[in-house]
Amino acid sequence: MRRSGRRNEESMKIDRLLAITIYLLNHGRTSGAKLAQRFEVSARTIARDMDALCLAGIPVASYYGTDGGYEIMDTFQMQRQAAGGGDYHYIVAALEGLASAYKDKELEATLEKMRSLTGGGESGISLDLGAAHENRDTNEMLFLLNRAVQMKRRIAFVYTNSADEVKNLEVEPAGVLYKWYNWYLIGYNPSKQDYAMFKVVRMDELRITDRPNEKEHVMAKIRDMLETRSREQEMMEILLYCKGRLKSKCREYLNGRIVEEYENGDFTYQITVPPQEQFWYGVLLSFGKDARVLSPEKLIQRIVEQCGGLMELYQPHDS
Repeated sequence: MRRSGRRNEESMKIDRLLAITIYLLNHGRTSGAKLAQRFEVSARTIARDMDALCLAGIPVASYYGTDGGYEIMDTFQMQRQAAGGGDYHYIVAALEGLASAYKDKELEATLEKMRSLTGGGESGISLDLGAAHENRDTNEMLFLLNRAVQMKRRIAFVYTNSADEVKNLEVEPAGVLYKWYNWYLIGYNPSKQDYAMFKVVRMDELRITDRPNEKEHVMAKIRDMLETRSREQEMMEILLYCKGRLKSKCREYLNGRIVEEYENGDFTYQITVPPQEQFWYGVLLSFGKDARVLSPEKLIQRIVEQCGGLMELYQPHDS
């Protein structure tokens, strides 16, 4: 039993070392704390793993200071096949999900190639993102954006932001992301020298310009940076009083937690949301009288004013 347990530990360590190597190759310099959190081990274990990788001939460099961390030297490339049959099943499932949201011949050709490597069988997991394929215009926009990313050229478009301000923009496209039930362009704005996310449905008159990008954009690093920035930005914490019949809908659409349950089945529910997004607000209004906002006060006032305006709009008027 002891020998079997030791073999399992060694196998887990090898798997972790391979996963760390792939992660560093994809994400570049990463702090020990972040690696420890991602792979659910201690910082000391990560340090030992780095020593093991160096002994195995993988050139891992250590850096200190505020931008410190571990990084694999540019001269290293993985020569062996890192994916097995089970891995290809997950890759196929992910590609099938993307194909359900974005129609593209190159994507379909890639999917067929990956299916041939699975050796039959299925992963048991399937993704259907058909809701993301809103209409033909959206698909054409995604095609143009993807082409601009590959060509490494700037794009120009008219953009209406969440405050209904209309602006003419020119950005360097880094990639496209599906998040919060919407497609987003991640782009670099040269005039502000910063990255931002633009909701594709708010873009008009999109065109690819003749001007090449001035920067090299690594999507994985940019996405990590924007996610960190999003977590650091001000979020709105909302407390609701809900009827018992809303429990499943709250779990499905609002992704919060039940604070307290009452004998009659009703409950209080807490969610944390980005104030500028509209999806959660529409869900709250769709609950009607079955949900009441307890806090914050500014959201209560927003709902009162908006519903008051709706009542006035639909009041019968004498002609």
